[in-house]
Amino acid sequence: MSEQIRSGAIRAGDKLPTEFEIVREQGVSRTVVREAISQLQAARLVETRHGIGTFVLEPPRETDLRIDPSEIVTVRDVLAMLELRISLETEAAGLAAARRNDEQLKDMLAALDAFRLNLENGGDTVGPDYRFHLQMAQATENRYFTEIMRNLGLATIPRSRVSAVPSSAEYVLYLRGVNREHEQIYQAVAGRDPEAARASMRNHLTNSRERLRRAHDAAAVSITHP
Repeated sequence: MSEQIRSGAIRAGDKLPTEFEIVREQGVSRTVVREAISQLQAARLVETRHGIGTFVLEPPRETDLRIDPSEIVTVRDVLAMLELRISLETEAAGLAAARRNDEQLKDMLAALDAFRLNLENGGDTVGPDYRFHLQMAQATENRYFTEIMRNLGLATIPRSRVSAVPSSAEYVLYLRGVNREHEQIYQAVAGRDPEAARASMRNHLTNSRERLRRAHDAAAVSITHP
């Protein structure tokens, strides 16, 4: 679908089929469809308007703020990205807790469910992880938070750029820890508790930074290149 958008076969302003329609036409699961939509959102090719649908955007201009994943070439770069996210997303979580609507909360929960399902089945957890954080930004009702998160894209998720896993068993434990932290953020946002949401988000991202730093100190990480 991304190629159809870039080629103009699907034009800016067009509304995409619903998730149900795509599932029926393509014969794939709803989780796969949501992952694909998340990727399109990350590339700034579509935007989802809650209660209305998903619409194609104009292709991003070269002058737009972009962070090229190929420029994230060291663990220090990934750590710097996490520092940026701590300052940005801590406040976003607080605003989301104060401003979110029920539909946005439902979307966050769907991202958590996809994360849990893929974790247990050995599937992709980066897409649901990014989608959860992007939806948190959208729930701020401040388009600049959403715009920044979309510009940053999947490169914001450390494990999309770093391999640092000594064993699959340890990786599952690591992902379960990430999932618990996501659930704490979700509960604070669901409870409309801005301070708890800020604290939970800061705890999650600080833990991510420290996990990466410890792995780096143990000389167990390397940067992956697309």
